[in-house]
Amino acid sequence: MTSDTRVDEYLARLRKALGGMTLADREDIVEEIHMHIRERAGDDPANVEAVLSGLGPAEQLAEEYRTGLLVQKARRSISPLVILRACLRWAKTGAEGTAVFFIALFGYMMGGGFLLLALLKPIFPEHTGLWVGPNVFDFSFRMGMTTGFPPPTVHEVLGWWFIPVSLALGSLSILATTKLIRVLMKRFQWRSAFANKIQSHMVAMVG
Repeated sequence: MTSDTRVDEYLARLRKALGGMTLADREDIVEEIHMHIRERAGDDPANVEAVLSGLGPAEQLAEEYRTGLLVQKARRSISPLVILRACLRWAKTGAEGTAVFFIALFGYMMGGGFLLLALLKPIFPEHTGLWVGPNVFDFSFRMGMTTGFPPPTVHEVLGWWFIPVSLALGSLSILATTKLIRVLMKRFQWRSAFANKIQSHMVAMVG
């Protein structure tokens, strides 16, 4: 098998593995890798094999590109869904990504919980609130629907102010989580030897 055939087969597998992307993005990536192989290998078949070995399986490289595109997009997004998707894909690459995903999940769940309580207060006004008493400081995620709730020593202290307070806490939690995750995403690194070149290409594609 000639070196040209090996390269063509590798690029064909890469193009197939990138299915689902736009045609322009897919062809840009394939051309980027093609140019990288030619620059590194020249006309020496042995060099071609070495470069392809360094790139790793085409399917794995395609997955890295998918992750890179999503992370770069998330770094410029304010959408929790986009950021969570990027974190989930990053989590598949190692412990650092997993940690960031759980930080994002916790932050957004906490923010969503506060927003949900604000919506529930008008529906269950007697069971939703900030309950304060001896050893108790509870925003009542269980909505206070247990038997004998609240006990005589526990009182709801915010009344209808609970709604704007919960909305503010929920919004701040989501905003803080978004900003934190976008900062942490700057730590995302490609494993490839030509990481800087690929990352610059990713920035240009999503910019």
